[in-house]
Amino acid sequence: MTIESPSVRISKTPAEFFSLMEDLQNMKLVMPESVERFEADENTFVFGLKGMPDVRLLIDEVKPPSLLKFKAASSKLDFTLSTILEEGAEGTMVKYLFEGNFNPMMKMMVERPLSRFIQDLSESTANL
Repeated sequence: MTIESPSVRISKTPAEFFSLMEDLQNMKLVMPESVERFEADENTFVFGLKGMPDVRLLIDEVKPPSLLKFKAASSKLDFTLSTILEEGAEGTMVKYLFEGNFNPMMKMMVERPLSRFIQDLSESTANL
């Protein structure tokens, strides 16, 4: 299952945004209003959406200043969430890419809330 957000323009350079998001405490700045719980440390962050269990993500891949990729800390869930930055003529563009390997039943249960979350994450980032 792949969910890609629309690209949004931000007022920061890729390096500025990347530097901000490298400190996982700052991930709270882009979390949508639907996030009820948020905690972060040096390598992981946890968030909880209304009506869904908490999710812990850990840093999986870092390519400054264009990619910050997280993976699920739980072995029960197989997914990644990537923040992709591109500098263009119109400024810095940010998009999110969710890639998960779920059984059909799990996919049916999580696809709609995850799609909404990725959309909201993108909109929150645009408002930074």
